[in-house]
Amino acid sequence: MLERVVGRFIRTGALRLTLSNGRTHLYGDGSGPLVAVRLKGALTLLRIALAPTLALGECYMEGTLILEAGDIYDLLDLIGRNFAHDPIRQKPQTFARRLWFRLLRRARQINDRVAARRNVAHHYDISAALYRRFLDADMQYSCAYFANPAMSLDQAQTAKKAHIASKLLLQPGQRVLDIGCGWGGLALTIAERVTGGEVVGVTLSQEQLAVARARAQAARASARFELCDYRDVAGAFDRIVSVGMFEHVGEPNYQTFFNTIAQRLKPDGVAVVHAIGRKDEPGLTNPWIAKYIFPGGYIPALSEVLPAIERAGLWVTDLEVLRLHYAQTLRCWRARFQAQWDEIAAQYDERFCRMFQFYFAVSEVAFRYGGHMVFQLQLAKAVDAVPMTRDYINERGSLKTTTRSGLSAVAR
Repeated sequence: MLERVVGRFIRTGALRLTLSNGRTHLYGDGSGPLVAVRLKGALTLLRIALAPTLALGECYMEGTLILEAGDIYDLLDLIGRNFAHDPIRQKPQTFARRLWFRLLRRARQINDRVAARRNVAHHYDISAALYRRFLDADMQYSCAYFANPAMSLDQAQTAKKAHIASKLLLQPGQRVLDIGCGWGGLALTIAERVTGGEVVGVTLSQEQLAVARARAQAARASARFELCDYRDVAGAFDRIVSVGMFEHVGEPNYQTFFNTIAQRLKPDGVAVVHAIGRKDEPGLTNPWIAKYIFPGGYIPALSEVLPAIERAGLWVTDLEVLRLHYAQTLRCWRARFQAQWDEIAAQYDERFCRMFQFYFAVSEVAFRYGGHMVFQLQLAKAVDAVPMTRDYINERGSLKTTTRSGLSAVAR
């Protein structure tokens, strides 16, 4: 069975697999660096064979999957390169499979107010000190915008904020809603551009709320932050932005999400939604990611998103797809995390560190080979809410901004 399955699947690259009984198998055409894996325990191979998308990460976390040559990214990259050309994967889903996936998605992504808060706490209510170790200075925990490949992570995150701000067409005196405000960096940046206005950031994370409020107080910014579900926001706003939060909404709530934007947006208002998506038809969340990293999370296909926008009565005034930007972002996070492995392991443990490294690596591979991307949707209620051409995005986004380190970054 091993020879049939792995031998058929791994066609390129070089994989050496050593089983718990000491037997060694070689796979691939021998090209590229060798990736050598040793399995400990008699049941490890069976676990991986029965549920590879869950057990591979679990075995790496537990230390029963050991890398003797290469690291976990090298192994996943090898799998991803072969998986991208797998003819079975390229076959369209049958009607029965699509129906089954849809039922599973709805069952796993109810994400009512109680579940949403519990899911957010699982990942985001870890100490903010952990995230400071691998994020940029502004603590942007979403896809950066690498306007040129030479940008540092801090420069690319600054460019991302400028790019989004250009699409929001910010003006002094505006009232802005930030749904899923994280640690407050984007909201504080926007507050600087809407002088005399107000920015309201909402989150379900106690940790993020505390950090965001402290930052706003220190900066004396016209931004306030609330522990609030997006469904419970009141009032009207000139601009609405949501970055990296839509992945936690859940497919059963897409209509509610976009209805809320339509209800809260003023008649001449503009909204921007920045989220991870998939180029393929709808699928399921990776079970390891759902169990250990983002319970209740889901990466949507655009075919699932656009109908809800249409029913909400909103214009899609701009749609941009960013493909490899998140892969590069994740690579930066992984490198920064690795550089502080010993300090993080001392605070948590080795298993925790392997969990995060697997999360960064498997996510990067998803963007390089698995059809994942980031989309930015600009939405409006009025047909003339934004200019007729998108030249203004380049013009506004090309303004030079400065990171905390004093480095100049060009957003376009």
